Amino acid sequence: MGAVVAKKEFSGSGWDEDGDRLEEEQRWLARLADGERRAAADQTASGADQTASDVDESLSELESELSERDQLASDRDQLASDRDQAASDRDEATQVRELTAEARARNAAGRDENARQRDLSADDRDKAAERRDRETAELERKIGSRGRSLGAALRLAAQTRARAAKDRARAAEDRRQAALDRERTARERAEGLAELRRAHLDELTGAMRRGAGEAALQSEIERIRRDGGQLVLAFVDVDSLREVNNRHGHRAGDELLRNVVSAIRSIIRSYGPIVRYGGDEFVCAISGVDLSEAEQRFAEIGDSLAVDGRRAAISVGLAELHADDTLGDLVHRADTALLPARRRRPQGED
Repeated sequence: MGAVVAKKEFSGSGWDEDGDRLEEEQRWLARLADGERRAAADQTASGADQTASDVDESLSELESELSERDQLASDRDQLASDRDQAASDRDEATQVRELTAEARARNAAGRDENARQRDLSADDRDKAAERRDRETAELERKIGSRGRSLGAALRLAAQTRARAAKDRARAAEDRRQAALDRERTARERAEGLAELRRAHLDELTGAMRRGAGEAALQSEIERIRRDGGQLVLAFVDVDSLREVNNRHGHRAGDELLRNVVSAIRSIIRSYGPIVRYGGDEFVCAISGVDLSEAEQRFAEIGDSLAVDGRRAAISVGLAELHADDTLGDLVHRADTALLPARRRRPQGED
């Protein structure tokens, strides 16, 4: 009986030991699984962190690119602002020149009036001298008829003639001053006219500004109608200006515009108006030619500009003056003719 009991206790003790080992193994396996889960979670978190880091880096690069674009836009805005200020300064300078020209014109008119008054004064003094000469002659005659002494008569006559000589001298001085006034007037008017011309000329190209230029074009149309003959109006667009500016800078673009105006001036008469109609657009009148000859002249200009390594190019629209045309009609037809001229240009020469 006692042996059986001992065996049972042994068996129970062995079972407990096996159960403890099993529980320990299960706990170890659980810890292992938990560690693996944590490692997997850590790996996932690390991957998420790396992804977030990559996204942050991409966003940082994007922000840097946007910042550079903002700076570029700001630079462009500043450049546009500078150009607007320059245009404002040019407009102000034009107003000052016009006011200066008006002031000089007023001064010239005043000098003309002074010269006229001096001439009138000189005439009056000459008349007074002539009157004194007549009085002297009459006095000498009377003295001689009354038998007075010759000495007294001569002294009185000399005094009268002396006053007449002074009057003539003062008249001569008045006329000299009048001549000087007229010289100053001519100079003032020439300077005023030059100032007025500068006020109506584009400072960059030397072409006329649009307002004064349209008046000059209208005068040219009226002259052709009075004298008879032919007139062609050309609307010129400098197609390559933007490309030249982008590739070589605005100084090169400015030089291109000056070269275009110089080339146009070489094919028209010296007094023919060239008008800067827009930033890269010019209008000019060519008298004494028909459409065919005008086309030939501008083809020569295009060829000469194309030789330039900067690929300078222009498009031209031409319109011939008709009997009932207004300036607006002529400009509109030339501008309309410009569109197919642009389409005929080779691709890439915008």
